[in-house]
Amino acid sequence: MAFLKSQMWTVLEWKDDSTDTLVYRFPMDGKEIMSGSQLTVRESQVAIFVHLGKVADVFGPGKYKLTTRNLPILSGIGSIWYKGESRFKAELYFVNTKQFLNRKWGTSSPVAMRDEEFGMIRIRAFGNYAFRVSDAETFMKEVFGTRGLVKLSEVEGALQNMLVSQMSDTIAETRVTALDMAQNYNEFGELVRGRATAKFADWGLTITEFNVINISFPETVEKAIDERTSLGILGDKMGVYTQKKAADALGDAAKNQGTTGTFVGMGMGAMLNNTVAGAMNSPATGAPASSKPAAVSAGGKFCSNCGAKVEPTAKFCPECGGKLATANTCPHCGKTVAPDAKFCPECGGKLA
Repeated sequence: MAFLKSQMWTVLEWKDDSTDTLVYRFPMDGKEIMSGSQLTVRESQVAIFVHLGKVADVFGPGKYKLTTRNLPILSGIGSIWYKGESRFKAELYFVNTKQFLNRKWGTSSPVAMRDEEFGMIRIRAFGNYAFRVSDAETFMKEVFGTRGLVKLSEVEGALQNMLVSQMSDTIAETRVTALDMAQNYNEFGELVRGRATAKFADWGLTITEFNVINISFPETVEKAIDERTSLGILGDKMGVYTQKKAADALGDAAKNQGTTGTFVGMGMGAMLNNTVAGAMNSPATGAPASSKPAAVSAGGKFCSNCGAKVEPTAKFCPECGGKLATANTCPHCGKTVAPDAKFCPECGGKLA
């Protein structure tokens, strides 16, 4: 009789000292459970009895004395009597129902999306989320079955893939442009959480939090966004844009230490000066627009960049260093004109 008693459990509990265990199967070790045994289910736990592969009963947090009143399995299926009490064989699973916080999600590879301003671009995104087991029986049937131990890492990969998919669909459907994404992180988080709720519920889970921490773009798109932002600060006018591009080109030319770079830099410098002067005296500022001087005489050759008179056989302008065109061109609009013309037939600008 002492031997039979040693083969029965009278105290059933799980003291969870881990941080990543979702399901723990109580180690029966060939023993049976006695009617009248004490079952302790702690907060953030659910206990599930399984008999012959089927769920017999589910217990929430609390302390229970197992009898035929609260565990119907004792009233028949394979029970054996011992000293006026029945004992039975069953499997006992403890499911962790606490929140698992600060779980990471992110795109393993860039996700393609169509943007109204930049066309087809690829983005990366990452953030965090939190979830818990809300329906232990469904979670058992759909996810872990009868495995003895289920760790968080075993389900995180599937959950991350699900969230990334929902995030991609949300961005595509909302049609938020790349320039406006940074100010919509909270909205994205709420939308994705709402869309993922039904998917998580199918597994007996509840998503309690979803946050977008960052959405990044390819380097070329980030540069375009920075340039668009800087132009917006300056007023985003065509004249300002031209001025900025000329300044960028001048900086690039200055990096070239060769002869060609020097001449190109000189030419770009003259163009920049003319651009700045034109922007400062444009009609938008209230000042009359000025024309480039054409210091030439009829029948001569002149520079199309600065208007300076040059020798007929010259290839570069001695004033600005700009390369000279083979034909005589108008310094105002760049159109080819006759050597003896006094006015440009295209723009009407004075040539001599």
